[in-house]
Amino acid sequence: MKLPKLRIRTWLVTALAVGLLPFQGLAAGDTLLEADFENLNGEWPSGWPQKDYLRIESEGGNHFLRITSIDPGQMYMVYKEIPIPEGTEAIHFTWKERVSDLERGEKSWHDARIMMEYIDASREKAGRPPNPRNGRNTDGWQDEELKFNVPENARTIKFMPCLFNVNAGKYDFDDIVMKAIPKLAPEEDPAHQRKLARQEKTENIRDKARANFDQRGNVFPNGDFEKDSNSDGRPDGWGGNFHTQGSNTFIRINAKPDELAMNYSKHALPSGAEAMELTFDWRVFDLKPGKKAWFDARIMMNLIDSKGKKKAVGPIYTRKSITEWQQRSRQFLVPDDVVYLEFMPSLFNVKSGTLDIDNVSLKPVDAEPLKERMEARKAERERLTVDPEEADRSKWPPMLKVKGNRLVDPQGREVWLQGVNIASMEWGMGENVLKSAQVATEEWGANVIRLPVKPVYWFSDSEKDREKYRKKVDDMITYIANRGGYLVLDLHSYRAPRPEYVDFWKSAAERYKNHPAVMFDILNEPHGVSWEVWRNGGFVKTKEKKGDEDAFLSEAEKKHNARGFESPGMQALVDAVRSTGAKNIVVAGGLDWAYDLTGILKGYALDDPSGNGIMYSTHVYPWKSNWTKKFLEVADKHPILVGEVGADAKKMSWMPADRQEDWQTWVPRMIHTIQEYRLNWTAWCFHPKASPRMLLDWEYTPTPFWGKFVKQAFAGKKFDPDPIKE
Repeated sequence: MKLPKLRIRTWLVTALAVGLLPFQGLAAGDTLLEADFENLNGEWPSGWPQKDYLRIESEGGNHFLRITSIDPGQMYMVYKEIPIPEGTEAIHFTWKERVSDLERGEKSWHDARIMMEYIDASREKAGRPPNPRNGRNTDGWQDEELKFNVPENARTIKFMPCLFNVNAGKYDFDDIVMKAIPKLAPEEDPAHQRKLARQEKTENIRDKARANFDQRGNVFPNGDFEKDSNSDGRPDGWGGNFHTQGSNTFIRINAKPDELAMNYSKHALPSGAEAMELTFDWRVFDLKPGKKAWFDARIMMNLIDSKGKKKAVGPIYTRKSITEWQQRSRQFLVPDDVVYLEFMPSLFNVKSGTLDIDNVSLKPVDAEPLKERMEARKAERERLTVDPEEADRSKWPPMLKVKGNRLVDPQGREVWLQGVNIASMEWGMGENVLKSAQVATEEWGANVIRLPVKPVYWFSDSEKDREKYRKKVDDMITYIANRGGYLVLDLHSYRAPRPEYVDFWKSAAERYKNHPAVMFDILNEPHGVSWEVWRNGGFVKTKEKKGDEDAFLSEAEKKHNARGFESPGMQALVDAVRSTGAKNIVVAGGLDWAYDLTGILKGYALDDPSGNGIMYSTHVYPWKSNWTKKFLEVADKHPILVGEVGADAKKMSWMPADRQEDWQTWVPRMIHTIQEYRLNWTAWCFHPKASPRMLLDWEYTPTPFWGKFVKQAFAGKKFDPDPIKE
């Protein structure tokens, strides 16, 4: 077939790679793929997919493959996998194509194209060959050609010609050939020349930016927004909305409820700059954040390299109003290939608010201190990283059960649990939790960890986040069990059981049922209800006054926590656990934020005819009094877990100081009482920022007012109730 026009495209794809088990095969010049769609005798070509949008067409005795768009905006693709023989260094790909009646889709990249991708022997991605595109009709048939190097680990090419979400069009193919050829040298390949041209363009842009910076001392033009040469109310060099107050002009961004409101600008970075420092003034009025944690007021930035790829610089953000001008800054490294910075002050999907920005400055700074800090942070991350372990059941502890007021193993021997709370999975994916488990068990001597978790993460809308969160809980359990310890899984919520907590415990208990190391703390801190509602359920009234837990909740959580609801009660949570067949010990906190257990001796004890028993939990802090009545009398008849306990030298700000006993008198009395009654206990908190804190820092230095004495108690020191003398 004689063709009216010829186009040649040649690209180089550089190779990375590690050799894997090879596909035995062809030498340079041999053929990987050849298809002219002739001599089919009415049959469909072997190895090519059959779809309603694919046809073999004929014109003047010549046969070819046609893709036809049927419904606007849909993807229509030919999918074929092409094996790559061992020793293939490069490929020469030739074909004929014709594009007709093409109407692009909604986006500029909704066009006719050949997509290709390498995969390795394990079917993981191994890079991409060139992906040629057509955004318009061709002038009849066109000859096309590509040459590209092949990664050493590539074993297959996924070959995917398609009409990519176009509104209409036909894409015709003929005489498709792929042949193995010797590796292309850079000087032979136009892609290498384009790379050099791109580097030269980048240098020119950044040299010009350097000249501009040297002239004005700021990458941003008119960074104080005061110059307006044409008096149009918009400062020179800037777009978007501005506001003038007195003689001062600044960016003003008004919220679009639940939508992104942004001032966008893009700035070339000066040559020779390895690091930059952004400084700016801002203030925020009437800010009401949106539904997600990142729906707030923020400065977003992206670095853009010579290929147009973007890399985000960590945002600067606030979820609270800032009524007076406040200066902020951020330093960041600039990779060699970066050309531009996107600067994007934003109100990100907030409910309401006004963001003002003024006096923006972007200047090069010495990169070495920043590199040193980054290396130090990297080393710190590595130090705090502990890899998950495979389960070693030979090291797991025996499953416990309740006998009288003690926990015992299958041989009837008492097991006394002494450990810590490892916080942070109640507010996210966890901070150094495996490292904390390592230090608590191996260095401090803890034999139990209480792990607070939240249903909102356990049942995350994101399957990826949900599985990541559950896997981290799995890893914690395995890590503790491999050291012969126990883990108390704490549903870290408040007030009274909610219907969704039944679903949580059915899910969690099914996952961990009869794991010998796991116990279930079914609700962190019940409060504000009667013992009848605590046990058997009932309506929980709308909360009109703030609760102690409000200091630890987000605004959305506060609203949810305050609303009235029908509670199923604590017995229903026990029943939910047992419905899965799980016999694991259940831990149940009393009222008054899990401090008061008096109802247990007044007819409100929980029933557990089919499990290993109930251990009741009390949370004791320096503002709680009357220990004997509130939990020690119960300890004579039932096993007790002092699930949270601790004191801080800095008294809690949300409670009057005179209600809080000094740590010097409280700490020895508390540990003495725990030891005297052999109460199981998990001290709060093995995290340097969760008060009362046991740690000063992530070096795991014990606090001198609490952590020091907990560690001594774990080591066997006996405490008397006398005050500590500093």
